Amino acid sequence: MAGNPRNGRPYRELCARQRALGLPCWICGHDIPYEITGPEAGRHPAAFTLDHLTPLSKGGGLLDPANARSAHRRCNSARGNRQSVHVKGTSRRW
Repeated sequence: MAGNPRNGRPYRELCARQRALGLPCWICGHDIPYEITGPEAGRHPAAFTLDHLTPLSKGGGLLDPANARSAHRRCNSARGNRQSVHVKGTSRRW
């Protein structure tokens, strides 16, 4: 029986690579406080989460680096599985 692919090493490594980029949230454009880690990150609305440009439910690849985006937990949750997203602002960190 296969386990949850989000608990596997490839997914954790993709998350670590995306986190290391230190990018702002691709949805709202604001900085992500990457210092929030551990158990606190699971509940903090501003914590980093790995989002997918094309939602998994719409055929996006879970482990595809080209589909990976950095997002705040609250922005990722609010977006749900919608493919398009209205960016509220842009970051000056291009």
